Amino acid sequence: MAHETSRRKLSAIIVCYRDAPAVQIMHERLSAVFEKVGVHYEIIFVNDASPDNAAQVLADMARRDRRVTVINHSRNFGAQNAFTSGMRIATGDAVILLDGDLQDPPELIEQFHARWREGYDVVYGVRVKRETTVFLQFAYKAFYRLFRAASYVPMPLDAGEFSLLDRRVVNALNALPENNRFIRGLRAWVGFKQIGVPYVRPERPFGRTTNSLVKNFAWARKAVLSFSYAPLELIVVLGLVMEVISLLAIIYQIALRLFRPEATPSGFTTMIVLVLFIGGIQLLCLSIIGSYLAHIYDEVKRRPPFIVDSIINPPTQPQPTTQESEPHD
Repeated sequence: MAHETSRRKLSAIIVCYRDAPAVQIMHERLSAVFEKVGVHYEIIFVNDASPDNAAQVLADMARRDRRVTVINHSRNFGAQNAFTSGMRIATGDAVILLDGDLQDPPELIEQFHARWREGYDVVYGVRVKRETTVFLQFAYKAFYRLFRAASYVPMPLDAGEFSLLDRRVVNALNALPENNRFIRGLRAWVGFKQIGVPYVRPERPFGRTTNSLVKNFAWARKAVLSFSYAPLELIVVLGLVMEVISLLAIIYQIALRLFRPEATPSGFTTMIVLVLFIGGIQLLCLSIIGSYLAHIYDEVKRRPPFIVDSIINPPTQPQPTTQESEPHD
């Protein structure tokens, strides 16, 4: 078994954006874990046009360690596309996705690897707790549960991109043609045998987080548009509810005029309130439809999800195909 394990190769893909102070520590911790597990490995840093000196720090690291590959993007394309960029050139029998800010602890890879050896194709980290504000903890947990209820694919709760993916899963993800990629959703969509490993997600040790309420909202919107038709179904429900309310209001208005004419609402105030209310509902419905149309428009343009400016130490080993990949044990 030990000899079989030694022939395996793992690829770590780390997305870097404003993470220059953390990448050297990430490299050291990853290398220590891979040496402890006893596997061949490569470490792929994707510099998603970070505005700090990450490009220089990564270039120096790649010169010192030939197992380090650096992908520099021409501009910032976002973490989802950066992970995709790394997966396209990774050569390992399994791929591990991590954020570059050290909030995804590399030491958990040992447990990921053990689960993978047991036969699981996808092993993902489950954030049982976040070292952040109470409000954000509640907001994240609430979103994951609402998203799972609305999605047409069973989504794991409290799971981010931090995961180990077998080569078969990586090949399946790389073959998907869509550009608006939501990795954790696509990971659930492709199926295979999956399991979660709980962990506590620490705070970012260096600098300030690049997330904000606006970015989190955009991220949530992308997730819903990619894996849920619930907003469109909501329009149908709103339409039916408004029709019922209108019918009841008409019956009520007629009854008042017949039996209590003095109590019948009159004047422009009632009309203005009703017009504004109905107009707000219509705008909400149009915005939902517009969001789906914009999502479709982005896809049909078929622009590449990222553009690579340069690669340092590109992997040379050919990627194994699904048929060539060996069993886990």
